[in-house]
Amino acid sequence: MIQIPDGNTNMFMDIKTSLFATYLFLIGDSSALSNWTYTENPSIAVLIVLFSLLIVIYLMNLLIGLLSNAIEEDNNRAEILAEIELFYLFPCQRRWKTWFPEVIHYYADADKVREEVQRLIKEDEWDTKEFTEMRNNLLKELKINYDPINNEAIMEKLKSHEKLLKENNNEKLKSYDEKLDKLEELEKLLKEIRAK
Repeated sequence: MIQIPDGNTNMFMDIKTSLFATYLFLIGDSSALSNWTYTENPSIAVLIVLFSLLIVIYLMNLLIGLLSNAIEEDNNRAEILAEIELFYLFPCQRRWKTWFPEVIHYYADADKVREEVQRLIKEDEWDTKEFTEMRNNLLKELKINYDPINNEAIMEKLKSHEKLLKENNNEKLKSYDEKLDKLEELEKLLKEIRAK
């Protein structure tokens, strides 16, 4: 009638079985602790509660931390989708509209978008021929006044081109002056030769 205690009765008799019992307890199997009555051993009940709370809180925070780090590293989802589409899919899969729609909608911080658009305008990378209506709508939403004719970047480029033109013209004038000098010298030599 009385069961003789062995390694299965008390799994905490050996270090290997105690680690296995802890693993079982992590996945929800508390049979390793069933040999003790909780009313006679309240410390076991307290340890069970503390273990389950601390492990759950610790593991959940660890998981949340790992996920937030992964999200920060892979923040640009459009690039990830483009890479998947280019390198990991067959051509027939790339054409599936349910997987890869023509337009992807996402939320963006208006201040960051405004800064990026102003940076693109300043570096003269904003004025392209693609998505003109969408770009104009974005400028209206962000309340950015953009005049492509009086753009500062374009004006600076024009000024630099004017400088280059002036420098080139000055160099050409100098070379023409040198050529004229040489021609005058040749003319003098010809006159001297004819005179002899």
